[in-house]
Amino acid sequence: MLTFLHPAKKYPIIDDVVLLIARIALGIVLIAHGWQKFNEWTLAGTASAFTDMGIPAPSVTSIFAASAELFGGVLVLIGLVTPLAAVLNILVQLGAFVLVHIQAGVFVDNGGYELVLAIAAGLLLIAARGAGRFSIDALLPSSPYRASSASREDNSSLASV
Repeated sequence: MLTFLHPAKKYPIIDDVVLLIARIALGIVLIAHGWQKFNEWTLAGTASAFTDMGIPAPSVTSIFAASAELFGGVLVLIGLVTPLAAVLNILVQLGAFVLVHIQAGVFVDNGGYELVLAIAAGLLLIAARGAGRFSIDALLPSSPYRASSASREDNSSLASV
C-alpha cells in the first residue's frame, strides 16, 4: 500500500523525473507568456494593459512580470537557480490572482484564476523541492544531489576493497 500512496519512496527516480516534467511544462508556459509580453504586446502595450487592469506602477510591473516569466521560465526549464526563479514567478502569479483574476471566478474563459492558480501551485512545489537530479542546479557544488552521488560512489569504492 505504501508504494501506491508514495511510489517515490520505493523508486526515488520518480521524484526527479516528475520534477523534470513539471519544470519543462511550467517553463514552456512561462516563456510563452513572457515572450508574449515582450514581443506580441510589447512592454509599452503590456504596461498599458496593466494600467487598464488597475495594476500599480504598470511600467515597472510590466517589465518585472515579462522578465520573470521569460527569463525565469528559461531558468525553471533548465533547472538553474530554480527555487529563486520559481518564487519570483509565484509573486507574478499571486499579483495576477489578486489584482486581476479573483473577481472573475475560477474559469479562465471568463477571465478567472484557474491558470494562474495552477501555475503558482506547480511553481510552489518546485520552489520547495528544488529542481531535482536532472538539472543544472544538481551540478552545482552546494547541491545535495552531488553529496548523495559522492557518498554512493564512496560506499561502492569501500565495498570493492
